[in-house]
Amino acid sequence: MNKNITKQNFAINQTDRALQKKQNPQCIWFEGLSGSGKTTLINALDIYLNNKNYSTYVLDGDNLRYGLNSDLSFSKIDRDENLRRASEVASLMVDAGLIVLAGFITPLESQRINIRKKFKKNQFYEIYVSTKIDVCEKRDPKGLYKKARNGDILEFTGIDSPFEKPKKANIQIDTEKQSIAESIQILVHNLNL
Repeated sequence: MNKNITKQNFAINQTDRALQKKQNPQCIWFEGLSGSGKTTLINALDIYLNNKNYSTYVLDGDNLRYGLNSDLSFSKIDRDENLRRASEVASLMVDAGLIVLAGFITPLESQRINIRKKFKKNQFYEIYVSTKIDVCEKRDPKGLYKKARNGDILEFTGIDSPFEKPKKANIQIDTEKQSIAESIQILVHNLNL
């Protein structure tokens, strides 16, 4: 950390912003393999929350790679940096009083631990979308598994790069076994939304 940088404190804080929005700011972090259903769940939950007049924002892994993280590759170091940047943005948005819905594969427990540290107690919820790899591969909405199997994509999570089962997920959802509607009800009930 640069010694010439001083963190500024402002008169309006997270509590003020949360009161203004009449909600509890939080980050709901969805993790799981590509094709597990993270984006579909996030979209459905965002619609539900919007209909209830909550102020939300979606942070999507692919969308961040078009802009903020366009300079990063898919190496281990760059994947860690991708998640570090995403969690920093999510933390700032929670400070702004928003409910952040974040969708990132987040394959390693060490990454999840680092992300969780950026949030206050009761402001971070880890959702493990645990859909099995064979189901994800059958769905293959972006054609990535096929490319990974053909050797066109290297270090693809679940194929030749590991995915560690989360140890501290608040909620686990399997989109093969639970419908989107059932999943949203589970999330709403368990997150007190």
